[in-house]
Amino acid sequence: MAHRLRPVGLDFAEAAPIRHVSALDISAPVEAVFRALKDVPGWVDWFPQVAEARPVGDGAERYIRLMGGVRFRESIIAVKEPEVYAYRVDLTNVPGVRAIVEEWRLAPVGRGTRVRWTFATDGTAPYRLFMKPVRAAQARAFRDAVTALDRRLTAS
Repeated sequence: MAHRLRPVGLDFAEAAPIRHVSALDISAPVEAVFRALKDVPGWVDWFPQVAEARPVGDGAERYIRLMGGVRFRESIIAVKEPEVYAYRVDLTNVPGVRAIVEEWRLAPVGRGTRVRWTFATDGTAPYRLFMKPVRAAQARAFRDAVTALDRRLTAS
């Protein structure tokens, strides 16, 4: 991977120059959703864009490869069961990016869960320009993935 990113903390999810936030209410209980987020290899079963996902070392890091060849080496920066799961990207092959944090926040809604995902990033001017039209595609990918996760969790 060619690019080492700036090490940022969880506060970057709220302070980043570019933030894409999506939320969806699903039927699955909070605890089951949280377990699925922590199960790194399981992401390939419910997140269609994820081609490979595996923990690295003692599990405090993740390696993610998306369809199309984008790769990330990530550090898990927050695990607050069952409400918050977050990670930052440390290395990637995406040009122009300087920092990324992804935060998943879960809250009970009736018997189900409100899943809120924040994609927070910063980069060069061309990267920032590129990210504007990506917002809709990311929202669609989030919705499709969380819907698939809900189906998977409620079918068992």
